[in-house]
Amino acid sequence: MEQFVKRLKEKIIEEFNANTKNGIYAFTQKCMAYNSNKIEGSALTFEQTSCLFDNGTITPERDHAFRTKDVEEMTGHFKMFNEILKNLDKPLTSEMIKTFHYQLKSGVFEDRANGYPIGEFKNRANQVSDVTTEHPKNVPQRIQNLIDRYNSSEKSLLHIAMFHAEYENIHPFQDGNRRTGRAIIFKQCLDSNIVPVIIYNEDKHRYFHALHTAQTEGKYDMLPEFFKETQDKFYRQVKACQDFL
Repeated sequence: MEQFVKRLKEKIIEEFNANTKNGIYAFTQKCMAYNSNKIEGSALTFEQTSCLFDNGTITPERDHAFRTKDVEEMTGHFKMFNEILKNLDKPLTSEMIKTFHYQLKSGVFEDRANGYPIGEFKNRANQVSDVTTEHPKNVPQRIQNLIDRYNSSEKSLLHIAMFHAEYENIHPFQDGNRRTGRAIIFKQCLDSNIVPVIIYNEDKHRYFHALHTAQTEGKYDMLPEFFKETQDKFYRQVKACQDFL
């Protein structure tokens, strides 16, 4: 499996540097952007996501309207993914995470109109369901403590899951937390030569349940087990791609 991940990284970086709009790089871009945004309510289809990535256009579907914000966040996700690739094998830092958020959100008019900090930690309290998130003034230190613990850990799938649960509990940004969090998981996996975890929209309810259980009950076994299933799904899809051979 380590050879698979090594080959995957090589192909993605090679195709990214060559500005290739097909192959494994393009497949992974589309897969991550479509599913991560869909989980957060995007109305764009996979076909529209593909067109947006391939040529910057969207074909409207009959009786189906799409929001400008969905397009802005989809293109932002493409940019964030590229930023992830530029930072592979580099130690995770607070400033790096802010840069991921900036790429995701810098082109979103609604966020700027609402006065949300872009590429900076939140300045207003926020809440997710029944989970109390960190107060804005405590976010920088909590994030730094989390990063320090992770960087000194074994960086196994369990440690990645624990990082993700706490990151989402802190909820450091005004918006875009789960998307940046899932992007960080992708980097952490490739950095550790682990098959990437890509969470599919069809599995979002199991994802939310496992995440909520870790955050509220301190039971972390369910989240890495769920991650393993998503790894298997991505592994099978990549192996089926002729471009990977």
